Amino acid sequence: MKKAILATKVGMTQIFNEDGVLTPVTVLQAGPCVVTQVKTVENDGYEAVQVGYADKRAKLVSKAMKGHFDKAGVSYKRYVREFKLENAADYKVADEIKADIFAAGDKIDATAISKGKGFQGAIKRHGQSRGPMAHGSKFHRHAGSNGSSSSPSRVFKGKKMPGQMGGKRITIQNLEVVRVDVENNIILVKGAVPGPKKSLVTIKESVKA
Repeated sequence: MKKAILATKVGMTQIFNEDGVLTPVTVLQAGPCVVTQVKTVENDGYEAVQVGYADKRAKLVSKAMKGHFDKAGVSYKRYVREFKLENAADYKVADEIKADIFAAGDKIDATAISKGKGFQGAIKRHGQSRGPMAHGSKFHRHAGSNGSSSSPSRVFKGKKMPGQMGGKRITIQNLEVVRVDVENNIILVKGAVPGPKKSLVTIKESVKA
């Protein structure tokens, strides 16, 4: 991996390409991120770049993190993440990473925390089918039989049942970058990206491109 950046999900819209074909896109406010630390094999045992994103008020930053940011000579940041980049040695502390590292046509992987939907039934959570909705039916939105009684006398692990839906770390691979606005640090990605609006999204160079 050579390219990665942190972004905020703005929302979805649609654009027309040169052929007049409508394309649904997700708008991402990508960076600018600032390098807060460069990890080396000599000091840390591996090469990586630590970046900070989105300014944070001083009174909300812990004493330890204040010292970390002051040492790097950067403003206090809300998010701090680490990327294992092949070209980590090319970066220096306080360098800025902007949206221009990506270009139209690039393939990316987008990672974010999906929308939390609370406790949901098997129909909404797993797409199972419901039973008849007539008055005589005793089976409407129930998940169905959970298993045999005498053998194996238990419910197998992994059975699709009602439970907590959403609120998990999701990665969607091989998304296409449609357009990059370098001046405003905005990246338009074809299709949907996990998470609600204003959520943090990690954009990395696709591992399967």
